Amino acid sequence: MNKQMNRGWSGLAALTLVLSLQGCGGGGGEDTTAPVKNIPVNTPAAIAQVSDDNYDNNVNGLITAATLKSWKDNWLANRPAGVTGKLIILQASAGPAGAEYIKPNGTNVFTYLSPSSDWIQTRSNGVIETPSMVPDGTSMDALLKKFNIDPQNDMIVAAMGTGSTSNAMAQGRIWYALRYWGVDKKNLAILNGGNQWINGNGMAAGDFQVAASVAPNTGHASVKDLLVDNTQLQATVQDLLAAVVPSGDSNVKNDGVFIWDARSLGQYSAGEMVELGEDTNSDLAGTQACATAYCVPLNPANYMWTFQNSGSRQGHPWGTLQLQYTHMLDSTKGFAYRPKAELAALLAGGTNAQGVGFVGADYTLVGAGNAYQDGDTVYAYCETTFRAMITGVASGVILGKPTRFYDGAMVEWNSLTGGSVMTDATGNAILPDNSPWRTDVKSFYRAATSNTLVAQRYITDAYANSANAIVNADKAYKYGETIPTAGTRAPAANPCGG
Repeated sequence: MNKQMNRGWSGLAALTLVLSLQGCGGGGGEDTTAPVKNIPVNTPAAIAQVSDDNYDNNVNGLITAATLKSWKDNWLANRPAGVTGKLIILQASAGPAGAEYIKPNGTNVFTYLSPSSDWIQTRSNGVIETPSMVPDGTSMDALLKKFNIDPQNDMIVAAMGTGSTSNAMAQGRIWYALRYWGVDKKNLAILNGGNQWINGNGMAAGDFQVAASVAPNTGHASVKDLLVDNTQLQATVQDLLAAVVPSGDSNVKNDGVFIWDARSLGQYSAGEMVELGEDTNSDLAGTQACATAYCVPLNPANYMWTFQNSGSRQGHPWGTLQLQYTHMLDSTKGFAYRPKAELAALLAGGTNAQGVGFVGADYTLVGAGNAYQDGDTVYAYCETTFRAMITGVASGVILGKPTRFYDGAMVEWNSLTGGSVMTDATGNAILPDNSPWRTDVKSFYRAATSNTLVAQRYITDAYANSANAIVNADKAYKYGETIPTAGTRAPAANPCGG
């Protein structure tokens, strides 16, 4: 396929931005006892954890219903070593009839309803305001208070409720926000599979009840108590610009970076290629589904169906590889994560039973051994880093690979577009052409067919010196300091379901 690489406007060689990854510190373990002015900064490798090959053997990270049942049935006798507080189960939704909520005891086991909207916030990184970011310190402390969580001593389990892709994303957001703010891996777990499946696979009808526990709003803990800095779990647009291949859209191996697009192939390719069973509305006059693993849409010129959130363009950063998040989960088992060996084979470049695996800029399979390389740091993203919660859990919680989440994701990346490429719906340039934050210059993209289809974007400062305002504010909160930040707005609903 002859693929166009749009590079915006002439003279791009003169448009340069010296960016570097924010310094990583810390050692191989987690130290939560350091003096507040000497908080260790954990590397992505230190934040990652490796699952046992048998998920039943895990006591943190990805756990099974059998493990959770043993805990809730006799918490004091069966709780994991080093955990001295309560068992707090946070369900993203109610389960189906007969398996609504995992049954608490009201003494030291509690199950609360906590949807994804609790764990996101619209924030500015200093350049642009972006929805669905990790909550700030004040918001996190409010959640700890709401659910009376003691993050240093309690065990916190993120559960789906009803198993679905969206609820798997939501439990990932719970894990991500808590881990980012410094909750130790020993105090945090993700329950594998939705209630409709674990009812009969590790639990039984008597392990559920109709109502959730009532959130007491009596907690006194703060994320300031967690004397460790895990902000390297988040990658900013500044970090991603530094990580992207500097010229051309190619799969560069052994560069220490693995950028994983968790979206559909239709979005990655801006409608030039689709995957088996994906997006059947690619032709205005009719529908088409692939008969093979991958195929060209019937009408590739009609690519606007791939756009979400009224973006100015669609496509991907240079050097990114694509494998859709759905392939990490087993829909026949309540959308549980697939076995560790299967996930490892996919990450290395292998294919599943349907012949689907990582593809690159030419939309062909990269092949076994040509995807993740030992020593790489995974940069996980999708449209709003909801779908990437699933791929990032696979790489960083199950497989133990250093993993960072580009939290701004494509809703942010595709908005940082020069005026010579696209204006917003009001006819104003989203970014001036000489802004150093133009991401179109490091992207394959197809621009929106009309600026009337493009949403207004809230640009904080097109010439900002840094895009790390969120991380810097969160670091300052840990130290009890205040730094000027742009205002935040109420959390937005997940705009794309992932």
